[in-house]
Amino acid sequence: MNTITSTQFNFPGQKSVYKGKVREVYNINDELLVMIATDRLSAFDVVMPKGIPYKGQILNQIATKFMQLTEDIVPNWLIATPDPNVAVGHLCEPFKVEMVIRGYLSGHAAREYKAGKRKLCGVTLPEGMKENDKFPSPIITPSTKAENGEHDEDISREEILINEIVSKEDYEVLEKYTQALFKRGTEIAASKGLILVDTKYEFGKTKDGKIVLIDEIHTPDSSRYFYADGYQERQDRGEAQKQLSKEFVRQWLILNGFLGKDGQQIPEMSEEYIASVSERYIELYENILGEKFVKADVSNIQNRIEKNVLEYLKSK
Repeated sequence: MNTITSTQFNFPGQKSVYKGKVREVYNINDELLVMIATDRLSAFDVVMPKGIPYKGQILNQIATKFMQLTEDIVPNWLIATPDPNVAVGHLCEPFKVEMVIRGYLSGHAAREYKAGKRKLCGVTLPEGMKENDKFPSPIITPSTKAENGEHDEDISREEILINEIVSKEDYEVLEKYTQALFKRGTEIAASKGLILVDTKYEFGKTKDGKIVLIDEIHTPDSSRYFYADGYQERQDRGEAQKQLSKEFVRQWLILNGFLGKDGQQIPEMSEEYIASVSERYIELYENILGEKFVKADVSNIQNRIEKNVLEYLKSK
C-alpha cells in the first residue's frame, strides 16, 4: 500500500523541520509553515509501525474545511492547501498547551471517572454519571503539549497560570475561542446527524502577536463523534455508542493488551486490519463533511507532494 510515513524534503528557503506524531512541519524563511499530514497513526501518544492509506489526505482536507467554516469566529493560520496532504500557513509560535473541551463523559474522562476520580484538570465532575452521558455544560480540560515521545499530561487552568505556561490574558482568549469553536462544531455536527462529543484545539501566536487556531480541527484524530440517531436509547439501555473517531483503534489496541505503557509491545497490524482502518477513516470523512471522499493519486505520493509544494512556493 502506497502510504507516506516520513518525508525528507529540502524546499527553497527551508530553515528547519519539526516532526510531530502525524504531521511534519517545514519552516520556510521564518515566514511560512508547510505542514504535511502523513499517513502515520498515533494512539496513546505512540506512533504505530505502519501507515494508513489516505489518512493524511483525510485529516488535511477535514481540517481545511473546518478552518474555512470557522474563520468568521476565530482567526486561523491557514493560507493555502497546494496538495491534498499539505497545508501552508503563517509561521506561529505554538502555545504549550492543548485546549481539550468535552461535552460528554467519554474516552479519557470516562476512564478517569471509572477509576473513582471526580476532578479532571481542576474541574469537578458531577456524581452519578454513566459513560457517554452529557455534561450539564461543556468542560475545558487542558493538557500539556508533549515533546516527541512523551505523553500529554492533564493540567488545570490554575497550574497553567501559576507556572506562567500561558499568561492570564492569553489564556482567557484561548478559553473564549475554544468555547466558540466547540459551539460551531456542535452545530455543524448536528446538521450531519452527529454529536461532537469532545475535541482538542491548538493555538499559536503570529509574529505580530495575533492568537490564531493552528494544526487540525474537528478531525477524527482530534475529535470524537457519536451518531445522534439512537443516542439516548443506547444510553438508556447501557449500550456502547455508535461513534466516529479514532477510539475504535484505541479499543482494538486495548483488546490486544496495549495501552502505550513502557514495556508493552505494539500488536501486529495485518494488511487486512490496516485496510479496514483506512475504510473507517473514509467513512468518518464522508459522514463528518457530508460529501464523497475522492482518493488522490498515490502512485508516487512523495513526488506529488514535492512538485505541488515547489510550484506553490515559486508562485509566492
